[in-house]
Amino acid sequence: MSRSAKPRQLTGKVVLASLVAFFGVVFGVNGLMMTLAIKTLPGTEVDSAYAASLAYENEIAAARDQQQRGWKVDAKLDRRPDGTATLRVEAHDKAGLPLTGLVFASRLERPADKQFDREITLAELGDGVYQGGLTDLKPGGWDLVLEGDQNGMRMFLSKNRLKLD
Repeated sequence: MSRSAKPRQLTGKVVLASLVAFFGVVFGVNGLMMTLAIKTLPGTEVDSAYAASLAYENEIAAARDQQQRGWKVDAKLDRRPDGTATLRVEAHDKAGLPLTGLVFASRLERPADKQFDREITLAELGDGVYQGGLTDLKPGGWDLVLEGDQNGMRMFLSKNRLKLD
C-alpha cells in the first residue's frame, strides 16, 4: 500500500514568513557586527575629528615655532629582557646648550590598540638630561610621544615609531 503524499503548497503566508526570517537574520548579524565594531574602536587617533580639525591651525603654528627654536632632543629607550625599560631624553637648544627646567611628558602608544598605552614619568637629572622608567613593557611596535612644556606652555612635540624586541 503506497500512499501518495500530497505536495505542500507554497502559500503567501509561507513566502512572507521566509522573507521575514531571512531579513531578520541579515539585520541581526549586521546589528551585532556594527555594535562590536563601535565598541572596540582600536587605532583611533582622536575621539572627535571635528574638535581636532578646529585645533589644526594651532598645531601648524606650534610646529613652525618649534622648528624656529631649533632644539635638538634625543631620546633613547632601552628595554631589557625582563620587560623593564629606561627612557633617557637629552635636550639642547640651537647653540648646543642644555635645556633645563622643562617638564617632559612621554607616552608609549600601541598603534593598533590604545588600551596598552603607557605613560613614562621623566625626572630632570641635570644638564638637559631627563630620565624615567617603567616595568612590564611588551615587545612589538610602539609610538613614542614626547611633549616638552615650559611654564605651562608646550614647547616641543615629537612622535616616533619604535620596534622593541
